Amino acid sequence: MRSSETWAESGLDRLAPIGRETVQDRIYRQLRVALICGGFDAGEVFLAGDLATRMSVSSMPVREALARLVSERALEAMQNRRVRVPLLTIDRARDIAAARSLIESDLAQRAIGHITGDDLATLDELTRTYEAAKDPRDVAHLNHAFHFAIYEKAGSSVLLPFVESLWMQAGPYVRAAARLHSPLTDPSATMHHHGILQALRAGDALDVVRELNADIQRAFTILERAAPEFWAEQAEAA
Repeated sequence: MRSSETWAESGLDRLAPIGRETVQDRIYRQLRVALICGGFDAGEVFLAGDLATRMSVSSMPVREALARLVSERALEAMQNRRVRVPLLTIDRARDIAAARSLIESDLAQRAIGHITGDDLATLDELTRTYEAAKDPRDVAHLNHAFHFAIYEKAGSSVLLPFVESLWMQAGPYVRAAARLHSPLTDPSATMHHHGILQALRAGDALDVVRELNADIQRAFTILERAAPEFWAEQAEAA
């Protein structure tokens, strides 16, 4: 039998209890990734009890995770403890697009001096995998991985959370744009990724920003050109 001293020296002694916060974090991360990757429609309603049953957890950590997402403006609170994905508006689409272009351009420029040959190889592999992907969910995950592989090289712990929040808010808009214009997920959609890669290899900040902004604006341009009936439907849903 082990002595108390031997037991204290084992790895088991360093294990912490699995608390409610850990469950909340896991729920938050799952919902966050789904929002970023356009997994939910605008106006989609969440009930904490339903989510808890689906995820096999209690309602409390679900409510806490939803409250975090509401505070980040990725979701909005409604009556009767319901939470929903915000409805689409053209003004908000323009605001999100402008904010993404501003902050992501800055991060990409900061990253240029820190991108290594291995980083470029990773970005190239992500782009080629993106081109071969057929499932829209895979396309969304790969697009996210490509962009954030660059932004993380900027080394800004302040700006990166803002970008993550903007991507959550943009998710329903990108989803709506994909439905309006299915070629959004075609392999040709990676043309700007190739342009970003080329600019990064050359260390050309102006080209990086130009290609990045063109990539960001694709979905929002589709929404800008949407028929008036589309935006009338969004207004009626409110």
